[in-house]
Amino acid sequence: MTAPDIRLLSADPATIDALAALLIETVAGGGSVGFMHPLAPEKARAFARASLAAAARGQRLVLGAFIDGALASTVTLVLALPENQPHRAEIAKMMTHPAFRGRGLARALLIEAERQAVAQGRTMLVLDTAEEEGAAGLYEKHGFQPAGRLPDYALKPQGGLTATLLYFKRIG
Repeated sequence: MTAPDIRLLSADPATIDALAALLIETVAGGGSVGFMHPLAPEKARAFARASLAAAARGQRLVLGAFIDGALASTVTLVLALPENQPHRAEIAKMMTHPAFRGRGLARALLIEAERQAVAQGRTMLVLDTAEEEGAAGLYEKHGFQPAGRLPDYALKPQGGLTATLLYFKRIG
């Protein structure tokens, strides 16, 4: 397997299109990342533009893992939190294209997100993941500790409710 090229994403048109396509594919595959299936391309592009604009303002970091030049996986490190929480960041929107799953891309992105969080002076990471078809196993293997379960938290992309699992990890 080709080693992934992990880098920060910026708001150029090709990256917006690639991030939107990855979001559509993730939602179509059942990924609970805040959207319902079918996800319209313009809605996905609007999300990508807004997310990358927030990154340009320093409110988040959007990391991408590229394989042979294609965006294969992404994760967001949310930095813009309330003023009483300057010590933490949130892991969000972990997505890996189905064709690239099982290659360690999400793990590599988590490692880089944690490194970036430490560089930003953060000492705590938090996240939530769907109980059904979420990435709980990945997060636990990476040292995240369970903090609780919220029943019927969100709709799954094709309908029906799912619980969410809350996790934290002390870093730095």
